[in-house]
Amino acid sequence: MNKPFIIGIAGGSGSGKTFFLKCFLSYFADDQICLVSQDDYYKPLKEQPIDQNGWVNFDLPQCIDDQKLLDDLNTLLQGGTIQKKEYTFNVSADKAKMLTIRSAPIIIVEGLFIFHFSKIAALFDMRIFMDAEEEITLNRRIKRDTAERGYTQDMIMYQWVNHVLPAYNAYLLPYKGTADKVILNNTHVADDIIAVTETLSNELKTKILLSEP
Repeated sequence: MNKPFIIGIAGGSGSGKTFFLKCFLSYFADDQICLVSQDDYYKPLKEQPIDQNGWVNFDLPQCIDDQKLLDDLNTLLQGGTIQKKEYTFNVSADKAKMLTIRSAPIIIVEGLFIFHFSKIAALFDMRIFMDAEEEITLNRRIKRDTAERGYTQDMIMYQWVNHVLPAYNAYLLPYKGTADKVILNNTHVADDIIAVTETLSNELKTKILLSEP
């Protein structure tokens, strides 16, 4: 197999990365593409930083074991297979699902800080930045965290103001200009993202998969 084509997809909370990836991955067979999520490389809770008010701040690069992520990506680039516990909110590490990720012609890496980690960013053949207006991303986060995490609006706003926005401005937004593609996702119309992912998938299939011997 030729060297895999590796794509980094970054975007702030509520930018629509999850829906974008779901649509994008649907255009490929399992042996054509694999997905690596930065979230699965969170360090144990006891190692996470605490802010001045006693809140755990998950929105900092130091929360991520970037060396392990880098090592695993290099294994995949060499055609290998990795195993990693899946990160799921409020699921302890001993109960986490074990993921087996096999190398593929296209490797997708998604996460908040993947462009900030310079050695990881250097691996990408293509960088995609998911973008949306602040009010829209906040509303999406409120909807998610109240429904899936049981947070109150006060809790969500505390994290937004003290953790999420500062991290976005410091560790993500500065890399928007380095992206090969910036995808604006301000609407709630699924057809818009579906159309973008279809175009991109066809472009990649022509450029990569169909050119393989």
